[in-house]
Amino acid sequence: MYQKLLEEIYAEIQPEIGKGKVADYIPALKNADPKQFGISVCNINQEVTSLGDAQQRFSIQSISKVFTLTMAFQVLGDKLWERVGKEPSGNPFNSLIQLERENGIPRNPFINAGALVITDILISLLDNPKQDLLSFLKELCNCSNIHFDPVIAQSEKEHGFTNAALVNYMKSHGNIKNDVEEVLDLYFHQCSILMNCEQLAKSFLFLANHGVIPHSNQRVLTRSQAKRLNAIMLSCGLYDQAGDFAYLVGLPGKSGVAGGISAIMPEQMSITVWSPALNRHGNSHAGMKALELFTTKTGISIF
Repeated sequence: MYQKLLEEIYAEIQPEIGKGKVADYIPALKNADPKQFGISVCNINQEVTSLGDAQQRFSIQSISKVFTLTMAFQVLGDKLWERVGKEPSGNPFNSLIQLERENGIPRNPFINAGALVITDILISLLDNPKQDLLSFLKELCNCSNIHFDPVIAQSEKEHGFTNAALVNYMKSHGNIKNDVEEVLDLYFHQCSILMNCEQLAKSFLFLANHGVIPHSNQRVLTRSQAKRLNAIMLSCGLYDQAGDFAYLVGLPGKSGVAGGISAIMPEQMSITVWSPALNRHGNSHAGMKALELFTTKTGISIF
């Protein structure tokens, strides 16, 4: 359906692929090839169009925050917002400064502090949160081969000092209820989940379908909750570059520091792009360019 368009975009962004810097603050990520690029589009009828390295698995990193937020939102509804805000941060995703100013209440669920609160909530709600998260993802993308990468999870743990500082600070303000090591362990594992562009595009399709998984017709979120989660993705999903993303791309989306970006167009499609070289905000440089071209050429946008 989109094959010719994706080939056209791929040709245009060749000079952009590899520009930027691969994430190296997590050593297990630094060996990624910056020249890799994959893109997948999945329409509401579950028809997938892919190009490039779309079958190559990578750690989804902060894209996982959409899935854990969904799981918590399912159960707690608006009570969730008593412990985490819904406003853009305007600061780096791992900033401590704002958290101190706001007494241990994270600005939104997509910065690291906010995601750690969501992780803490899941530990309180679920008997086996790791397996429940994997099972949820398998259902979303209709794929049984989803798992954690133990090497990446261990690398995250060995170098996760800022995340440890965030969770301990929130613990001191009473906004973390469980053992901090347990919270960090689950958080590092969710970031290490390996998926490819096609799997992620399929996994985001429920957010384009008002909270319903198309292949199973299972409702994950209410229509209202799906709208609200998409709104938070639009305003907060790309950290302190969320405004640029809304301006250039015009879709709700979520990025990760391994180079993935997933986005949705309500009632039409979901799209995932991956290229490991990041811009100064921690978002895929080539991925941003590709999504901007996609919405410009198709005229698809929420605006």
